[in-house]
Amino acid sequence: MIRRDQTLVEYQTTYLPADALTFAEGLALWRNFDQRGKRLHLSFPSPKTENQWAITPQGWAGHIPVAADMTLHIQPRLPLTNLFPMWAYAYNLTQEDLGDEPVAVQSLAAFYEQVVRLLLARVQRRLRQGLYRAYQGHTAVTPFVRGRITAYPQPPQVELRCHYEEHTADIPENQLIAYTLQQVARSRHCSDGLQTAVRCAAHHFQATVTPRSFTPDEWVGWAYTRLNQDYRPIHALCRFLLEQSTPLVESGPFAGPPFLLNMTRLFELFVAAWLRVHLPVPWRLKVQEVVTVGQANDLRFELDLVLYDGDGRVTAVLDTKYKTPTHTAMTDVNQVVTYAQAKGAPQAVLVYPVELVRPLDVHLHHLHVRSLTFAITDDLEQAGQRFLAALLNQLPINDNR
Repeated sequence: MIRRDQTLVEYQTTYLPADALTFAEGLALWRNFDQRGKRLHLSFPSPKTENQWAITPQGWAGHIPVAADMTLHIQPRLPLTNLFPMWAYAYNLTQEDLGDEPVAVQSLAAFYEQVVRLLLARVQRRLRQGLYRAYQGHTAVTPFVRGRITAYPQPPQVELRCHYEEHTADIPENQLIAYTLQQVARSRHCSDGLQTAVRCAAHHFQATVTPRSFTPDEWVGWAYTRLNQDYRPIHALCRFLLEQSTPLVESGPFAGPPFLLNMTRLFELFVAAWLRVHLPVPWRLKVQEVVTVGQANDLRFELDLVLYDGDGRVTAVLDTKYKTPTHTAMTDVNQVVTYAQAKGAPQAVLVYPVELVRPLDVHLHHLHVRSLTFAITDDLEQAGQRFLAALLNQLPINDNR
């Protein structure tokens, strides 16, 4: 079979000959990834495109198995050597969590496999130790007394309604892992040997754990104790794999489910995580703060980052923009200004992944609006220190600190 694979780069338009895709393949791509989710922009062959397919990925990287003989490989703009450390920051994974082996990611496929290997190694270690168990309360009708009787039967019935505690491994902490392993095994994104190992691990959960999907809101804020502290990095890995696995496409000739990494979201998480680690005292950062405006909360804003000083006073609102423009767009300025005014912040900062040709630095009455760069194409630590220095350099100083 002659492969028809194509390599694309996010935010760059690639032109393909009219016969590179069948009409059915192009229609399926347009329906599932342009009209639904806006993961790429697709133009059909026409005089406007000189009778070619025009495909522009929109801030997503990964691969889409269009057909049995064709996969679209979408590369991120940042160097692949930066992808793994950026991801580790974003998902709060330490060097201890990642292990001692150096990570050399040469492709997105290798990146995905590396994440799966990290998850599998930790899951296998926990399986050898025994799964974490907890007491779960149940209420059921039984022919015998079990636990505490909650209701006595009325003749001629003889069954009792009882409430009892069961020490079980079928708890959310394990259900999330079982579900993730199940989804990875079905995805077919791994090499044969790794795929077999994932299926084997998933099989070990089947006897005692019910796989269950979770929304991000459900697993955020889970508490860990000394008995299940090692579950924290496992759940972080599960969260990433589930968040980036695109739901099955609705229709078309696709050979399997796609894997697409939301680079916009990754950049946002990375900047927040990096600042949390490196912000000096007494600055404090709040992520995804919700602000409502109006007596009936008519307007609701979710702010990427809010910076507070040592006295708890808001100092700046930061909004990450995963774009590569030459200058700030008015829509970006309007958005961050609105956020800053809603929060009562004296500074509004737009954070971009590349240096702008025309950086922004203006004052609107009492509001200072500017753009800063966290250059993810450079050495991440050095770029972060430059970004932090520029951020703190113009922040108002609290004389009471």
